[in-house]
Amino acid sequence: MKREKRAAGEPQKACCMVSEMLEEAGIDRERARQIRRQVLEGVILMCQWQLQRMEEARGKTPPGRRGRKIEVE
Repeated sequence: MKREKRAAGEPQKACCMVSEMLEEAGIDRERARQIRRQVLEGVILMCQWQLQRMEEARGKTPPGRRGRKIEVE
């Protein structure tokens, strides 16, 4: 990969900084894509699990029971 020299004082783009950090850590583009996919699949799985718990909890709440009122600062 060939890097272009930037002029002194010129801000570096965030995407270039991330690419450089990954390269220094020894993580190539394909490995980064795999990790990103695994993280996103994990988040989806966690959200589905949480939604399932909410649905199960909805059926267990006795009728007529109300939540407590609280003040939020």
